[in-house]
Amino acid sequence: MRSSLAFLCVLFGFVTFARSETPPANRFEKEIAVYEEADKQNPPPKGAILFTGASSIRLWKTLAQDFSGLTVINRGFGGSQLADSIYFADRISIHYAPKTIVIQAGGNDINAGKSPEQVLADFKTYVEKVRASLPDVKIIFLNLGPSPKRWEQREAQQKANALVKDFIASGKNLVYADLWPSSIGADGLPKPELYVEDKLHPSAAAYAIRTQLLRPLLEK
Repeated sequence: MRSSLAFLCVLFGFVTFARSETPPANRFEKEIAVYEEADKQNPPPKGAILFTGASSIRLWKTLAQDFSGLTVINRGFGGSQLADSIYFADRISIHYAPKTIVIQAGGNDINAGKSPEQVLADFKTYVEKVRASLPDVKIIFLNLGPSPKRWEQREAQQKANALVKDFIASGKNLVYADLWPSSIGADGLPKPELYVEDKLHPSAAAYAIRTQLLRPLLEK
């Protein structure tokens, strides 16, 4: 009986540890290395507009076309959280010396169980790290948009958005770009046409909306 109880305690302890385990900080090293190799072959210009963050940025294949007339760089890496953007900031944010950074991250954080307060704290850390080297860079936060697949997370997403929005309102050269109004239909649910088959990632129609939202902010 005692041996069985001890086994259950060990097993429970293992499960608890596994659930709370933090992903390796360098888990996207291969993806970043690919970007760095591409930069060696074709170095991007300084003073461009950098798009970074998670898969919604990485999958924006029409970025250069959508923002024709502007010099844009896509350095999104799918599945990433704000902590990953912080960890790799030197290599995929600061390295390019951009005049503007558009970042969309935080949705994967909420999905991983992080609190809205942690999303805010990590966004602040990202801003502080980037601004330490690029004090005048403009940073646009493309907020956590809704999706059918993660609709049950909407309250946490909206709270994170509100916290970041308040922080941005008191900051310098920070901009909040809100996807929610254009993403919700008359029924109060995410518009299905704005998502691909997985009901999570943006469709071509969604990227068109993002372009309309961001272009005026980037042309200022």
